[in-house]
Amino acid sequence: MAQWKIKLSLFLNYFVFAILLNSVGTVILQVQSNYGVSESSASVLEAFKDLSIAAVSFFVASYIARIGYKNSMLIALGIISLACLVMPSLNSFWMTKFLFAATGTCFALIKVSVYATIGIITTNKKDHASFMNFIESFFMVGILTGYFIFSAFVSDAEPQSTEWFKVYYLLAAISILAFLLLFSTTLDESSVQVQQARPLVQDFIDMFRLAITPLVLVFIISAFTYVLIEQSIMSWLPTFNSKVLNLPTSLSIQMASILAASTAIGRFTAGIALRKLHWFMVLVICLVAAAVLVLVAIPLAKNSGEEVTGWGNAPLGAFVFPLIGLFIAPIYPAINSVILSTLPARQHGPMSGLIVIFSALGGTTGSIITGNIFEAYGGQTAFYFSLIPISILVVCLFFLNRIQRKSEVQIEFKSTGGH
Repeated sequence: MAQWKIKLSLFLNYFVFAILLNSVGTVILQVQSNYGVSESSASVLEAFKDLSIAAVSFFVASYIARIGYKNSMLIALGIISLACLVMPSLNSFWMTKFLFAATGTCFALIKVSVYATIGIITTNKKDHASFMNFIESFFMVGILTGYFIFSAFVSDAEPQSTEWFKVYYLLAAISILAFLLLFSTTLDESSVQVQQARPLVQDFIDMFRLAITPLVLVFIISAFTYVLIEQSIMSWLPTFNSKVLNLPTSLSIQMASILAASTAIGRFTAGIALRKLHWFMVLVICLVAAAVLVLVAIPLAKNSGEEVTGWGNAPLGAFVFPLIGLFIAPIYPAINSVILSTLPARQHGPMSGLIVIFSALGGTTGSIITGNIFEAYGGQTAFYFSLIPISILVVCLFFLNRIQRKSEVQIEFKSTGGH
């Protein structure tokens, strides 16, 4: 198996969907101008994206090994290429909802397939954790790139212009390129193939049984809480920059890229650190630092009163708060790696499905809560809200670490025949 070609294919697949999925923050800001919708109404775009991810993941997670991981990714890339091509000619709020539903549907196939494939191409837990952080850091590079791509198509002079929809032609081209690269890549899936004689209903039963084990249950709560934090910040940062800091629209989108850049750096650095240090110590330090940054940065989020024309005279809060990405970055890939590397390879497909389902639900919950707080109490209060799930996540990680250690002891005890 040509490992470098497979890995390159996984990186590009993730890159494409990073741009599409995380354009929701930019699109939330734009539809408020284009269609006159409120913050709470715009927040439903996150639900169209995330609930479609959750629903599709639920139905395909236990079945995806039958379809094949490579075939599932090709199907997803084909569908999203077509959706992006028709988007500019049907620009409307309902078409925007449809696009995010299609994006969520396709990403469910991509993410479950990518996570399960990592288990095939890595050899041990440290290698798994490291590669997981590297691919998630590349996901953030895609998000970072997406901010600049979208801002290039947005007009500050004409806030209600729909010309920005033409960005989807470019995204269709990238998706087609990703499809062609994956199509030419060989992936040996023989180690995880499911026997066709096995009843499909049994696969669903096994997934439910997996979900209610103590280790997986605590992990699910952790993943849900983390994504709630991340998406509440990421989806609403462009609106925060525009409505609280009074930045021009294009600059509001561009400066949101600081969050993506800091998250990418955080995950890349964690990919190195986790080869040397225990994941629990790293993540708790990161969460404490993130909480401190929220308390320090939000009071800085004030506009001096002068007109902001570019990066040079933007308020300090626009630079400082997005650095929270450095500290929350390692959490998601690290806990995903913890659960996947603890389970046998045959359970990686169903477990990846559970990851996607509860991550999606967490993202929708975070965005809708933040949108409603933003509308009722303002942007600063909405971002202070992140301190609550940060505290909950610290507690969850404590229990996750304890249960994982017990699981490893039991596995080792069984492997030695009880000696």
